[in-house]
Amino acid sequence: MPSTGCFSTAACFSGTLNHVEVHPREIVREAIKLNASAVILAHNHPSGCAEPSKADKLITERVIKCCQFMDIRVLDHLIIGRGEYVSFAERGWI
Repeated sequence: MPSTGCFSTAACFSGTLNHVEVHPREIVREAIKLNASAVILAHNHPSGCAEPSKADKLITERVIKCCQFMDIRVLDHLIIGRGEYVSFAERGWI
């Protein structure tokens, strides 16, 4: 059985207080560069509320589709708020 673990982290994007522009190709490019077979996406909501927005859900779907094309699994997307988090995997969305 192959071992699993976190081999690398990468900060791909930064934005303003309420917006960040995410390009799925950049996520895929970084995963390929690191020879990753899977990724976990994570970002924070500076507002403190970890509940995913429509935009969060849409970009997650886009990233999953792009990663699938390259045989890279998206294991989870975590949104971090103030004292809370939301896991797309725990909610059954991934």
